[in-house]
Order: sequence, then C-alpha cells, then structure tokens
Amino acid sequence: MHDPVLGGRPRLIIPALGAVYSGAWEAAETILRIVAGLALVTHGYGKILDPFGATGMVEGIGFYPAELWSVLLSITEFFGGIFIAIGFLTRPAALAACVVLLVTVYFHWILLGQGWPGAEKSVIWATVMFFFVVRGANRHSVDAKIGRQF
Repeated sequence: MHDPVLGGRPRLIIPALGAVYSGAWEAAETILRIVAGLALVTHGYGKILDPFGATGMVEGIGFYPAELWSVLLSITEFFGGIFIAIGFLTRPAALAACVVLLVTVYFHWILLGQGWPGAEKSVIWATVMFFFVVRGANRHSVDAKIGRQF
C-alpha cells in the first residue's frame, strides 16, 4: 500500500514512528484545511461587511472595474474560506484563494517593493491553498459526505 507520508522516502530511524505518521496524516491535513479556511474567513470578515471597501486598493493594483473586483475579493476570502474550512467545493475555492494570494504577493513584493519580507505570509498561504487545489479535501469534508469532488 502506498503511504502518502512515507512512500518513497528513506527508512525511518525509529520504524515504530511510521504508524504514528501514517495515522496522523489525515488528521493533520484536515486541521490544516480548517485552520487555513478559518484564517481566510477572519481576513475576509471586514471585507464582506463593506464589500466596496477595497475598491481603492484593487484599483491601485490595476484591476478595473474596481467595484467588481472589490466584491469578488470579499466573496472569495469570506465565503471561499468557509467552503475550504468545511471542505465544500474545496478545489475551486482554494484556486480562487490561491489567485488572490498570488496577487497579494505581487502587490507586496513588486508594487510596494517589500520583497520577501513583505510577501512572505502571502507566499506561504498561497502554497497552502495550492496544496488544496491539487489535493482537494479528504474524507472529513462535505465533498466526501456528498460523494462528489470538483
């Protein structure tokens, strides 16, 4: 059987830990998805209360019509975060969040000239979202309960 954690890796120094790592993989993945989704919800909460509040920012990045992009940003962060946390339409929600986060990487790294220090969190979160674009949700998700994944 292929082990997603240990498959193809060198043998463990303490072989008994293999069962621990294999058993914890699914729980760790579920926790990461829930925390990442809730972090997006928290970040998007203020935006969803004022969906046009980011108009100036998105216009400054070059997105027109700014009102549309501001609303889409609000929806993506707030509702996309909820979808990711519960594991519903996980891949498309994570893809939308990943795109938003890559734009924030561009904003901080290039437009504001902050380089890695300014974009670091966005790079990490974009990578987490990319993981869920590729992986989808596991059996602890709404996607699994309804028997469908995108």
